[in-house]
Amino acid sequence: QFTTRVVSCRAAELRPEGGGEPVSGFQVVLEDTILFPEGGGQPDDRGLIGDVPVLRVTRRGPEAVHFVPAALEPGAEVLLSLDWERRFDHMQQHSGQHLISAIAEQMFGFKTTSWELGRQRSVIELDTPLVTAEQVEALEKSVNEKIRDRVPVTVRELAADDPEVETVRTRGLPDDHVGPVRVVDIKGIDSNLCCGTHVSNLSDLQVIKLLGVEKGKKNKTNLVFLAGNRVLKSIEQSHSTEKALTSLLKNGPGEHVEAVKRLQSSVKLLQKNNLNLLRDIAVLIARDFKNKPSPKQLFVLHRKEGDSEFMNIIANEIGTEETLLFLTVGDEKEAGLFLLAGPVEPVENLGPRVAELLGGKGAGKRGRFQGKAAKMSRRGEVQALLQEFVSHQKNQNPGA
Repeated sequence: QFTTRVVSCRAAELRPEGGGEPVSGFQVVLEDTILFPEGGGQPDDRGLIGDVPVLRVTRRGPEAVHFVPAALEPGAEVLLSLDWERRFDHMQQHSGQHLISAIAEQMFGFKTTSWELGRQRSVIELDTPLVTAEQVEALEKSVNEKIRDRVPVTVRELAADDPEVETVRTRGLPDDHVGPVRVVDIKGIDSNLCCGTHVSNLSDLQVIKLLGVEKGKKNKTNLVFLAGNRVLKSIEQSHSTEKALTSLLKNGPGEHVEAVKRLQSSVKLLQKNNLNLLRDIAVLIARDFKNKPSPKQLFVLHRKEGDSEFMNIIANEIGTEETLLFLTVGDEKEAGLFLLAGPVEPVENLGPRVAELLGGKGAGKRGRFQGKAAKMSRRGEVQALLQEFVSHQKNQNPGA
């Protein structure tokens, strides 16, 4: 906590990180702050000004700007409270990044070009097209040795024109930087120009887990890692998943993979058998219709289970030279698929109207119009439309 005064407060809008409508509120500048504004790859802090939540902290030149949902009186004395859990997590990830970047450069010559502190995991972009599994393993072993060595982490300030700045690892200063520069030292390992928040000793990192590498931008590799409490949370989550799988699969963790492989094989076989049965059912449905003494000019069928192939088999078996077919598959109360098949001209004319009634989209050629239906419950309206068309055709051509 920290007591300070409000310098200014003005109305503003905040665009949520996940997108959506802007939130109305106020931008507040304080005499001083303990809340870190986003920068240097590190997200901003959260906290309270009095009992008003701070939703975002950004940097504007030398000032930290706090976005809050309620107005604060300029000149008022306020108590600033920091969300320590979020801050300490960011400290662990940021110091962890400094350590990993320094050791990766010392061991393999891999320079860090950027990094991102994510909500679940963090990513370091390395200036190399390839990092092997053996290098990742060796790097992880080395950084955890440094953590066990309890190496101190200290912060010092230098004048921007101090010659020593040239000897410090840096990716450059922001264009609007003013005043002294801040150097974070990991004793005997790294000196880095940095504005972020850090632990005071590597032992505070607890442990670092390198999750592996991913392909990055051209000739770059992304190294994914967790530090500190995030490792413990990840283990807890994995253990919960393991317990759930043990209960579902009725075997121990070491047998989970093989059990899932067997299940996948069974599912594939069942899907194949189900597909063959659907094809047989489609043929039988079509033959039953054709064997009726007086075939109708309109054939309508809905089936919950099925796919486009199922509908097309029926259309092929019945034939579409004389009969107009309207087939649908899927849950009647939800979305599904439809097929309108028959003589070319009627299908071309009626197809778009059928799609419109079903709240879907479709396309067609050579007497077939098919697509997705968002409103299967309106099948009755389509059937009525087609029945009216068939009746009209019959009246116009009584001998047919």
